[in-house]
Amino acid sequence: MSLYQLSDNNLAFPPVEHALTEPNGLLAVGGDLHPQRLINAYSQGIFPWFSESDPLMWWSPNPRAIIKLSDLRINRTLRKALKKSPYKITLNTAFEEVIARCANAPFRDDGTWILPEMQSAYVNLHQLGFAHSIEVWQKNSVDVPELVGGLYGVAINGFFSGESMFYTSPNASKFALVALAELLRSSEVDFIDCQLLNDFLADMGATEISRENFLALKQTAINKSVAATFWQPRELSVNKPSA
Repeated sequence: MSLYQLSDNNLAFPPVEHALTEPNGLLAVGGDLHPQRLINAYSQGIFPWFSESDPLMWWSPNPRAIIKLSDLRINRTLRKALKKSPYKITLNTAFEEVIARCANAPFRDDGTWILPEMQSAYVNLHQLGFAHSIEVWQKNSVDVPELVGGLYGVAINGFFSGESMFYTSPNASKFALVALAELLRSSEVDFIDCQLLNDFLADMGATEISRENFLALKQTAINKSVAATFWQPRELSVNKPSA
């Protein structure tokens, strides 16, 4: 099966069943990062992912990584940290800073796929109400809040697809993930799309499911409406574990 070449003048994608098995469900190349193309992509379970020397590539992995919110794993160390509540957590108050910090995360040893054009595209999505960030803050030596962790992703109604996260202080990215999970639970959302599995996500409870099962879950989530104020910028609270 040949790889599908997207047209700059047509925002449509081929059926995800056309994605190559290797590598990781590559579906198409080309096109652009126009907001409507991105919205169309995420609505169909497709996302862009490419490096600086690559063409624009679009993916629909099989299997797909998700975290069922009921299976979110909080280990003993994180449980203790949550009880101490060392951080302030906010929603959509520093999206541009979060995506920039994700692009420059110091633990990346393979470069970054969050190129300037990707950052610009997702900032546009954020301004349109489709991309969101969780921020984790800690007061520094002069008692000024400093951004020490966070994540961002794309949401269409009840469907949230996580894109990237960063941390510079212990457990900060985990706090962001826990806060996101609690936020989504408040609107009866059942899972977070993690796209591709890695060790961090697996430790937090992510599992792999078939593309077919993922698409069914995704469609149910997209059909779930959320309140107009759901993604309004504000401070978020994280429940302290009872045990």
